[in-house]
Amino acid sequence: MNVLGISGSLRAGSFNTMALRAAQQLAPAGMTISVAELSQVPLFNDDVRATGLPGPVVTLKEQVRAADAVLLVSPEYNFSVPGVLKNALDWLSRPPEPPFDGKTVAIMGASTGVLGTARGQYHLRQVLLYMNTFTLNKPEVFINQAAAKFNAQGELTDEPTRKIIGEMLLALQSLKARVG
Repeated sequence: MNVLGISGSLRAGSFNTMALRAAQQLAPAGMTISVAELSQVPLFNDDVRATGLPGPVVTLKEQVRAADAVLLVSPEYNFSVPGVLKNALDWLSRPPEPPFDGKTVAIMGASTGVLGTARGQYHLRQVLLYMNTFTLNKPEVFINQAAAKFNAQGELTDEPTRKIIGEMLLALQSLKARVG
């Protein structure tokens, strides 16, 4: 099972990108997780789309289309989805043949606060509902107080968090098997 991981943060020291790297290490047998890059995706402009998709958008669409499933790992900005991720999803939701249509998706996120991106994830679920995905419901992964859960090398050291990420990846594998 080939999973495409997308971090909703561009920050070099992003806890969400660290969590995505942890998911790569925790992937169960038979699963590989590759990582997409959002830093070169331009701001969505339908006039630009009408004249032809920019190269980074074409690449991202191809990566999503080729993946068996997608893992979105995102911070929460202002109680919602960060602009960089929402922008990428806006590009990916447009016809023809939006690559998220019918795609199996899991969500997780990390923050320094106590709610661990819960509000942002619920907004993200609304967006994914519109995009017609099969979004994993449980387990939900809210990595709260993230600064205490990663070491100086960016490795996830918190065992309960590692366990729930592993469980989520197994559930994603199971959901993909059920929906095809």
